[in-house]
Amino acid sequence: MIVDIRNILYCTDLSQNAAYAFRYAAQLASLSGSEIHILHVVEELSSDAKVTIQAYVMDDALRHKALEERVNQAEAYLSERLKKFWAEQDESDRGISKQIKSIDVCEAYPAEQILKTSVERDCDLIVIGAHEKGLAHNFLGGVAKSVLRRSRIPTLVVPIP
Repeated sequence: MIVDIRNILYCTDLSQNAAYAFRYAAQLASLSGSEIHILHVVEELSSDAKVTIQAYVMDDALRHKALEERVNQAEAYLSERLKKFWAEQDESDRGISKQIKSIDVCEAYPAEQILKTSVERDCDLIVIGAHEKGLAHNFLGGVAKSVLRRSRIPTLVVPIP
């Protein structure tokens, strides 16, 4: 029996490599008629960073606004990158953009949020770009490696071109 792919979760860290991986997500969606769910996770600040911010920004509302701004900036950048991506595509391929069902930007631990979102969105496939971080990561980012190990659905890791 042929596998039916209905929902693809494309995970981006907003890097050039992630943009390259989006081409695969878009092509797979085009071929299978599936919907694309886009996810960008702004990594949570470390405990030390949170303590530092609390020490220097005394006003709770201002501190909350500053932390919220990280997500807002990521949303704006993702929107800009998507517009640029579709503008660079052939007219005949731009219709694939209608298959984007959701775009989520949140603050969390990336691997955990990717796995959680894949379940919430009933995804059949995760598409994520590989990361070049040196030999310690074997040219596969820590997030991608963690998702591969723990995912219950197929995960396509797109290597650096």
